[in-house]
Amino acid sequence: MALSTRFASPLRPTLAALRWAAPRQHRGLSAPPGPGHTLNLGGIFPPLATPFSPTQEVDYAQLEGNLCRYASIPFRGLVVLGSNGESPYLAPRERLEVVSCARRALPRDRLLLAGSGCECECLCGQHGGHVSPWGTPHPSASSLATRATIELTVSMAEAGADVALVVTPCYYRGAMTSAALIQHYTEVADASPIPVVLYSVPANTGLDLPLEAVLTLAQHPNILGIKDSGGDITRMGLMVHKTQQEDFQVLAGSASFLLASYALGASGGVCALANILGAPLCQLDCLCREGCWQEARDLQHRLIEPNVAVTRRFGIPGLKKAMEWFGYYGGPCRAPLAPLSSPQVEELRETFSANGWL
Repeated sequence: MALSTRFASPLRPTLAALRWAAPRQHRGLSAPPGPGHTLNLGGIFPPLATPFSPTQEVDYAQLEGNLCRYASIPFRGLVVLGSNGESPYLAPRERLEVVSCARRALPRDRLLLAGSGCECECLCGQHGGHVSPWGTPHPSASSLATRATIELTVSMAEAGADVALVVTPCYYRGAMTSAALIQHYTEVADASPIPVVLYSVPANTGLDLPLEAVLTLAQHPNILGIKDSGGDITRMGLMVHKTQQEDFQVLAGSASFLLASYALGASGGVCALANILGAPLCQLDCLCREGCWQEARDLQHRLIEPNVAVTRRFGIPGLKKAMEWFGYYGGPCRAPLAPLSSPQVEELRETFSANGWL
């Protein structure tokens, strides 16, 4: 696959160096293992739930408390401000403070990934709106989404993030062609002082980052990998297979297909269930790496139903409720997300009990 002329620029050596230099600048990571090696994403990352007080303010003390409890689990790192972090409901100031709080509380050897993707409406109030009288976006709208993402990414790097997790822009999904998405991610990666991980989560965005776009972006020296939450194992296998010549890592975006992803060569997983069952997911990671496939299958089977319950079935309210049963602070969600009903709580508890976790 030929490198596009956009990527073959004077920035390439600088960006390649930043894949290690930026994380070391912010956190003092150990020196890279040698030329040609990139930041290793191998392992489990919980996408943290953002704790709120009863008055729906971000509860930074509870966030620090959860992080202290997670410190004993051998996670590769943690993700803040992903889909499970209710990031669309946080103000920019709150997002940056969450990153700073997490950075202060994390052990020095843990990576911090931060969601920095923005939609153009984030800035519309400052620029008088960017929609035509016919309801179609002006050309400047997509550029504002890109600019807002760049600005937030830079700010998150300054706040201590090691890696930027950038979700696909989707508000005008009909216009998000492969070419548009490649341009967006290229501009973000060119400008970012830290490595970028692509984030495809079609359940939330209604948009799957096209495979051809992923393969093109995999050549960018500052794009480290992808978190793919779509669950299409064939697609994930093709990503791994067709990027073998690149420094590109594929992360499974769900505990439900973690083993299958590892069998096809995925590097790690960003799994909502790790907020609750972090140690078992790290055990699954270890079993797969050691080739203990029967034990890994048995454990994977017990994780599927609880994972579905705290994602597709009951979502973030279910995730936060289950966290409380395992010694973590869950607390309320921020409106308009509503708490579970009593019958839903009972169904959720039964799901964990039936699989031997309660």
